[in-house]
Amino acid sequence: MKWNLRLAAAQRDIWKASQLQAMLADAGLVISAGKMSHLWSSQPVTIRLEDLQIICTVLGCTPNDLLVLEDTPLPAPRPAETAPLRAVAGEAPIQRRHAGRSKPPV
Repeated sequence: MKWNLRLAAAQRDIWKASQLQAMLADAGLVISAGKMSHLWSSQPVTIRLEDLQIICTVLGCTPNDLLVLEDTPLPAPRPAETAPLRAVAGEAPIQRRHAGRSKPPV
């Protein structure tokens, strides 16, 4: 996903984060300068749905305008787990003794 807040704001003649921050505060969403800077200049890891709704209302856009699906290839599927190894006919499986916990160091 790509976060397009700056582009969505620029399309509505909002060029500064502080300008959008004031508009959001007027709509009831008070954002600190640090959080606003992060929303403006980078991609947030999470965003509350209530905050997203207010941002969209202030900008007059939809979430699809802010969150754009990028055409990146999906990672290759993991190979299926292999079956556990079994003894070959005529050979006995290796037996290992596990006597429980070892003694503490001296």
